[in-house]
Amino acid sequence: MGLLTSVTAQTASAAGCPGHPDAIGTSRTIVVDPRAHPIIGTMQYGKTLPLEDHEVVLTFDDGPLPKYSNQILDILASHCAKATFFLVGSQAHANPEGVRRVRDAGHTVATHTQNHPGGMDRLPLDRSKQEIEQGIASVTAALADGTAPAPFLRIPGLRTNDGIEQFARSKGLQVWSADFPADDWRDVSAARVYELAIKRLEAKGKGILLLHDIQARTVTALPRILHELKVRGYRIVHVVPATPDRPATPTEPQQWQLHPPSEMVAISRWPKVPKFALAGPAALPVPALSDLDWHTTDLGGRAARRGRGVPLPPAALWPRQTTLPTAGTLAALPVPAASLFKIPESARMTLLASSARRAATAQARSTEVSSAKLAGKSRRHARAATAPPPASTGEAAPQSAGATAPKPAAQAKRNGRSVRVAGLKKR
Repeated sequence: MGLLTSVTAQTASAAGCPGHPDAIGTSRTIVVDPRAHPIIGTMQYGKTLPLEDHEVVLTFDDGPLPKYSNQILDILASHCAKATFFLVGSQAHANPEGVRRVRDAGHTVATHTQNHPGGMDRLPLDRSKQEIEQGIASVTAALADGTAPAPFLRIPGLRTNDGIEQFARSKGLQVWSADFPADDWRDVSAARVYELAIKRLEAKGKGILLLHDIQARTVTALPRILHELKVRGYRIVHVVPATPDRPATPTEPQQWQLHPPSEMVAISRWPKVPKFALAGPAALPVPALSDLDWHTTDLGGRAARRGRGVPLPPAALWPRQTTLPTAGTLAALPVPAASLFKIPESARMTLLASSARRAATAQARSTEVSSAKLAGKSRRHARAATAPPPASTGEAAPQSAGATAPKPAAQAKRNGRSVRVAGLKKR
């Protein structure tokens, strides 16, 4: 069914371009309201034009420049394809005839500021406003029929900011970005321009194509691009602004997304909650005071007795809807059986054995310590016994000057010292 619809649309487009059987034509025209959708183009924003799959909108920037713009207009005429031209004000002032030729060919005339500043997002806002307003004035003067260009605006290099977008919205302008470029403003070949245009379109499936009508490489690549679009089943869509006599094309919000989520594919957000028609307001029962584990019989009195701050007026207590059951009717837990506290015989023997082992270990450790102390005392006595006895000749041993003989009392005390062994005092 989709293939049949595509073939039918292409046949109708070609039939509307007499003398050019291979022309891609223009499949349809959509009318948009700039105030309802002030920003479009997924290169910068979250929405684009409400296009169907395999639909393309052609846009050209920076003209009119007669040397190349007129060739672009001739190529589009040979394919009966309509486009949107974002014209620079100074170019329109220098070539007013080129502006009127774009209008007379049935294309949409839009604006691209007055002087095409490279870094417009860095300019003071007043300067940006002046660029926008002067560009519109210059294109309006070039049309010379009392009409103004379409309220479509594209910022040079897509270098916009919040202040520019808010000003454009206040003027009823729709800021256009794009969905994919062909890089024809770069120093690349015409074959590369064609390759990028088709490759990026295939990746997105539809959208706004950004080109420039002041480049020789664009003139060379455009016929091949249009031919390939037709071969691959793409269709050209023309966009015009809404007027009091031409209402906007009816659309749904999801159509302004490049790839709206399908109902058959899981999404990462919660689904909409349906609005149910309820029979009547549901009322929950009032909780009873008896269901709680606290009492409020004397809240006002207790607050007054605290003496802190201004006492609050007594609040009305909740009515008691039920009475608490008597103590005799309360549920009682069963008395634990005596068997729960009995220790099995095997466990008792294990405990006794463990106690005996601990006692034996402690006694053995005490014996080892006592034996070690006794051995130390014995070694000291042995050393004292092997010492040479003092001289008995009655002559005093030679002593150094200043030396004194030991006192008898001290000697007796050393000989009569006591020895404590294993807790017994033995002399």
